[in-house]
Amino acid sequence: MNCTRLVTSDIYYVGSSDRRLALFESVYPIPRGVSYNSYLILDEKTVLLDTVDRSVSTVFFENIKALLDGRKLDYVIVNHMEPDHAATLSELRLRYPEATFVATQKAVDMMGQFFDSTTATPFLAVKEGDSLCTGRHNFSFVTAPMVHWPEVMVSYDSTDKVLFSADAFGTFGALGGNIFADEYDFQRDWLDDARRYYTNIVGKYGVQVQNLLKKAGGLDIKFVCPLHGPIWKKDIAWFIDKYDKWSSYTPEDKSVLIAYASVYGDTENAANILATELAENGVRNIAMYDVSTVHPSVIVSEAFRCSHLVFAATTYNMGIFVNMEIALNDIKAHNLQNRKVAILENGSWAPASGKLMRELISSMKNMTIIEQSTTLKSSVKAQNVDDIKAMAKALAVDLV
Repeated sequence: MNCTRLVTSDIYYVGSSDRRLALFESVYPIPRGVSYNSYLILDEKTVLLDTVDRSVSTVFFENIKALLDGRKLDYVIVNHMEPDHAATLSELRLRYPEATFVATQKAVDMMGQFFDSTTATPFLAVKEGDSLCTGRHNFSFVTAPMVHWPEVMVSYDSTDKVLFSADAFGTFGALGGNIFADEYDFQRDWLDDARRYYTNIVGKYGVQVQNLLKKAGGLDIKFVCPLHGPIWKKDIAWFIDKYDKWSSYTPEDKSVLIAYASVYGDTENAANILATELAENGVRNIAMYDVSTVHPSVIVSEAFRCSHLVFAATTYNMGIFVNMEIALNDIKAHNLQNRKVAILENGSWAPASGKLMRELISSMKNMTIIEQSTTLKSSVKAQNVDDIKAMAKALAVDLV
């Protein structure tokens, strides 16, 4: 019995979801699991677009076998060689040795790196602007290097106006029967995971994503079929706008993120006072996170979302408290820019975290550090409250 769904009249979803995996890429928590999407086209020539992770390969191969129903597989289009989409290519080659693999030359070279031998596999190496006709369908190929590997391409079917977008426009989260974004309340239930997926997986490569968006802007797109998460056939422009903001490092919301690191609760107390003062100044939707209890991927995602950031950390071993340092370095590694930042530090005898956080943030692009800062020595005193109020006021005024 296969678990497939029609995307168009002859394009089938043949992927599956893993709800047991705890960490995507052994880094990012995925409490809602993840889907691995693959698509099979039953045209005059049959076409498979990408494969899946080994964890869901049994269902995947059952899906393909049931739909082919004795037909041979003619083409396998490989948009992305990362193992969560390509690890089963070697088994696919054994099952369907006649299939021609269509990919960029860099992807073909990577196959030789991942698999013992690819000499028996028929290859068609394609470049930007090349095309492939399979009967009713006409594919053109658009290179998308560093979105988010160098070999990536996306495939556009001009017949049904489908963009097979590789890792672009993907999201964390397992699919459960519903494969289309409009079958969910996406903004309520999926947007946070979509943002966290983009910012942590692709976020560093904003320039390359902007280049792809410009290329895609010239295509008439009715469907977007990513390799993770729901397929888009409605409100595509809304989701593309999110990608445009994220990849241009434009704040998605005028709001404040407060990320704090506190050993004995005093820095946390200062962060809570700041949040209260911000609220008193009319600031809404304040986001607060303890960096010791929240995964850095969440801090990265929220830093991309918010226009104003506050980092509050104690001094630890004459440096930045370790979990805050990890979060800040992760933000820098993902190339965040164009934000307003306020600093709050604590240190019982030699406060140093503020200076070090300021240096780290200043090394990032177009980051403006707000002059009002706060230094605690152990616990919050009356003067600290005045400083925190001034910081809250400065942030609130700048938000308007």
